Amino acid sequence: MAALVWLLIPVAAAVVAVLWGSWAARNRKSGDVAELAGYARFREAMERTDAGGGVS
Repeated sequence: MAALVWLLIPVAAAVVAVLWGSWAARNRKSGDVAELAGYARFREAMERTDAGGGVS
């Protein structure tokens, strides 16, 4: 019976690894649109700032 418990540990670790691997490799294309839109807004805001506005 103790041997079965020791066998259960690597089997459970393998199941957790498979679940984590499938979660890490999931398709995340839907979030790219929002991130790119936010980056475009950031770039536009940086272009609107005063280029010679250094601290004197």
